[in-house]
Amino acid sequence: MRPAAFFELADQEAEQDAWGGHKRSVDVDGLDLAYVEVAGSEPPLLLVHGFTDTSRSFSLLTPHLPGRRLIMPDLRGHGGSSAGQGFAVASFADDIAGLIRRLRLDRPVVVGHSLGGMVSIALAARYPELIGGLVILASTLKPDFGSDHPLIDGVTALRDPISPSDPFYDWWHACQPVVPRAFLAGLAKDASAIPTARWRAILEEVRSTDLTAAARTVQVPTLIIAGGRDPLFGPAHQQSMAKAIAGSRLVWAQDCGHNPHWEDPAFVAKATAGMFPAA
Repeated sequence: MRPAAFFELADQEAEQDAWGGHKRSVDVDGLDLAYVEVAGSEPPLLLVHGFTDTSRSFSLLTPHLPGRRLIMPDLRGHGGSSAGQGFAVASFADDIAGLIRRLRLDRPVVVGHSLGGMVSIALAARYPELIGGLVILASTLKPDFGSDHPLIDGVTALRDPISPSDPFYDWWHACQPVVPRAFLAGLAKDASAIPTARWRAILEEVRSTDLTAAARTVQVPTLIIAGGRDPLFGPAHQQSMAKAIAGSRLVWAQDCGHNPHWEDPAFVAKATAGMFPAA
């Protein structure tokens, strides 16, 4: 694995094209999980992406965390990881617990975005001995996607094979113009490789999840980073999380939508390193 400076390439297209080549794979309880690792200081940051994304989701954040050990897995059924059986949030959390054990990580700080944030909360509740802290990005305890929600309508309308240029991605990956187009194109390509049946199966699991009780058991230091313009999980979701997780700290990336680590990675990195500095 090349050092973190590699990710500072001026040619964004080459950088994104190269991302997949940095993946390793490890067997976790019979499931092949792909991940990207950047060597650095402890405690490690274990970064868990959102629905239909991959480890690529954190490629813009990586340069802002120089010298820090980073582990960025693809969740089961995403990217280079095998699908396994079932896509419950608890199953994703079990996979991450297995990865922590397999890589012998010493109480990593788990950074989870959206679905990854839900997975992180479930992980902290189920395996409190394995992690040292949480950073939850633009996530929720209980999604409130009604049958007429744009996400439900958009996913229902998708057909195999999904095109990376499908107009749905204009909404799904909506963010500020500063986000590199090559990065968004890479995300769309990754997401389009997921069969529509899997999109729908994961989304149904997410819709039926309620982590309120689990969140009340979380005892590790927790930072919640919310997008001030998040169209999926607005202030009520963020305040519910902050109330449920004792001692948590809520900060706002005021000009960001659902993806603060894409739109303002410097802010996310500074907030994360400020609360969870390297040893």
